[in-house]
Amino acid sequence: MNVRMVGKQAPLFSMNAVMADKTFGKVSLEENMKNGKWTILFFYPLNFSFVSPTEITAMSDRYHEFEKLDTVIIGVSTDTIHTHLAWINTDRKDNGLEQLKFPLATDRNHVVSRKYAVLKEEEGMTLHGLFIIDPNGILQYQTMYRHQIGRDVDETLRVLQALKTAEQSTIR
Repeated sequence: MNVRMVGKQAPLFSMNAVMADKTFGKVSLEENMKNGKWTILFFYPLNFSFVSPTEITAMSDRYHEFEKLDTVIIGVSTDTIHTHLAWINTDRKDNGLEQLKFPLATDRNHVVSRKYAVLKEEEGMTLHGLFIIDPNGILQYQTMYRHQIGRDVDETLRVLQALKTAEQSTIR
């Protein structure tokens, strides 16, 4: 089912996650909104997969650029937080993430994946999906695609900057 969510209130979420410092914690859209932050919420199918580590590490390597734009990044899969931690603790040369500057959240019960319409029910995992949510909780951008394609960090930054520029021009 194709669901248009752009321009609407983004589904609220709270999920367990492995934080950037490798501790277990929680991430939530409400917290980001309370702090006046933009949110990039991205879904990926599985830990230890072929495409996912390169796109996830690319986002992490450029995290400071997102921070400058008052943006929080949250990665999500249906894997457990323990598997997330194992993947983060695996060297990049061994198809791991090594170290991340943003949290990886778990959606084991598939609630958030369903709300964002990225869950492949028959497989219990998600499509690749990327959602940009403004500080008011309005979903400003969404994209979904199959597993063979990776995300482009430059494009994500370009879209985020354009959305923030448009926001500034409407405030004036």
